[in-house]
Amino acid sequence: MHDKKFQVILTAFLVDIVRALTFLRSGRLPYLINWEASIGNTTFITLVISIIIDLKAMTAEDGPQIAETVADKLADVNLDTKHKEPNAKKEKKPKADKPKQGTILLDTLSSPSLLPLNLTVHPPPCRPTPFQPTTDPLFPPSITGRSKEVKKETKLGLNAKKEEDFSEWYSQIVVESELISYYAVSGCYILRPTAYSIWDSIKNWFDAEIKEMGVENCYFPLFIPEEYLLKEKDHVEGFAAEVAWVTRSGNSELERPIAIRPTSETAMYKTYATWIRSHRDLPLRLNQWANVVRWEFKHPTPFIRSREFLWQEGHTAFATQPEAETEVYEVLDLYRRVYEDLLAVPVIKGKKSDNEKFAGALFTTSVEAFIPMNGRGVQGATSHCLGQNFSKMFDIEFETEVEDKKDFAWQNSWGLTTRTIGVMIMTHGDDKGLVLPPRVAHLQVVVVPIPNSKLSEEDKAAMLGKSEELYTSIKKAGIRVNKDLRENYTPGWKYNYWELRGVPIRLELGPKDMVNGVCVLARRDTGAKELVAWGDVITRLPVLLEEIQADMFTKAKATFDGCLERATKWDDFMAAIDRKHMVLAPWADEVEVEEMVKKKSASEGAMGAKTLCIPMEQPELVEGTVCFASGKPAKNWALWGRSY
Repeated sequence: MHDKKFQVILTAFLVDIVRALTFLRSGRLPYLINWEASIGNTTFITLVISIIIDLKAMTAEDGPQIAETVADKLADVNLDTKHKEPNAKKEKKPKADKPKQGTILLDTLSSPSLLPLNLTVHPPPCRPTPFQPTTDPLFPPSITGRSKEVKKETKLGLNAKKEEDFSEWYSQIVVESELISYYAVSGCYILRPTAYSIWDSIKNWFDAEIKEMGVENCYFPLFIPEEYLLKEKDHVEGFAAEVAWVTRSGNSELERPIAIRPTSETAMYKTYATWIRSHRDLPLRLNQWANVVRWEFKHPTPFIRSREFLWQEGHTAFATQPEAETEVYEVLDLYRRVYEDLLAVPVIKGKKSDNEKFAGALFTTSVEAFIPMNGRGVQGATSHCLGQNFSKMFDIEFETEVEDKKDFAWQNSWGLTTRTIGVMIMTHGDDKGLVLPPRVAHLQVVVVPIPNSKLSEEDKAAMLGKSEELYTSIKKAGIRVNKDLRENYTPGWKYNYWELRGVPIRLELGPKDMVNGVCVLARRDTGAKELVAWGDVITRLPVLLEEIQADMFTKAKATFDGCLERATKWDDFMAAIDRKHMVLAPWADEVEVEEMVKKKSASEGAMGAKTLCIPMEQPELVEGTVCFASGKPAKNWALWGRSY
């Protein structure tokens, strides 16, 4: 190889190395999948390919030819974008068909010469957005929140419309409102402060309620021995496909694999057997706030279906069945209150069919929510009566009050997850962003002063001072409040910013308000505005927040009720399902009938319907009523629908 040619290639190689290091120093190493994180005129992946080409060129037989090509390409790359020649003209080249953005043509990458003339990269323009991976087996566009079009740097809000493209709308809103960020492991998500604050509000309320019932908190390990998990056959079969296993420690294979907690029945009950010996040890009522892992293979959806999520799980033991069943329904009503009283989301309480109940349970109860936009039911939370099944498996036996008599404990388990947040978003969110119920909102009020260019410095200072004063008094009143005093954004931009994040009330303070001694309270849910005197703000805000909470539930309940139909015949049932509604229908309460309905109601592009629950509040079942699907005598009314 000629010395000069080699020097050119070596120079190109070193330049690419420097640029790659510069890229890494920018802190974007975790975002290699994201082509939109580009530097200057190229992306990191381009640099890597260039380095490979440079190295290949140093050893290839046709090195001189490659050297000339690399030198030509290097001349086209502007490494210093800060110092451009203003009058420099670039030689026009013949137009060619351009590949789509984000594609690479490596026509000859596998050939010995690796001619870079056949390498074409068209990276999308750079923009400072949260990590949103591009097309990848682990991150398909439908779940990454990736926009279909590139937004300008200063644009706020969502591209997708809730009623036109619900899936894309949801993918965008959870990212753009800063609830989550995507993570390098598919199906796992980073909960950002706003999302975790909502979970905290739910946690704090529910924790106080169960403590009033006599439940205590504890914590059991994340890892479950294989023999524990395999002890209950039906339970294992229900979770087998979702269990993640630890099989290695460093470079060594474990003697036996260890399961990562999908739920904690089998982890806790071996220990319960050592704690419960007598009727005096009962009831035992424990709860833990923890994370669980279920290796879902279905379409991951933030909050709704993920491989790791946060939850609470209660595990209790009683001496008698009536005691256990009483708790099941008490907890179920707490779950209803979480949805309806905190999240303003209507639900139906019911009992699961035998086909849908928790694996190993005597019976399962649940609260069921519904998403009108896609016509799917969502299991909101579950409360299970386990009977004596697990106590017999794990020898949780106690001496009764009757002398020389022993019995097995009656057990329950119940759980609520971060799925609650997803249901709330889907129910209330709109095309502007989140609409948060005040009782769980991260911020309930934001103070936004509105100075204009005509204001004197003295008047501007007075406005900012009054904004600070209002902010301080609102905060002292126990209301979650923030202030937006940024001067580099317009009032309209700030309004969009806080609407996207769902803050229930925006307090505006403009020049005329300063003269009149008032401020404007703008509602996020309806957009309605009202003038309030400064002295009345502290008394008006709590009342308005409760009005918003109540109005949000009323609106959601009306929509929910409008999506609930009754049907006694198959054709009417299918017509309602195809309208994306829930259906209350009489049925024979048989597993075989439910399986038949599920298969028969499925169509191309649409899953089959199944029982969501058997509602606690049952319509009258007239004697002689038959099952809508099988024609057999009906035993009850069941709520049917497509579901997540």
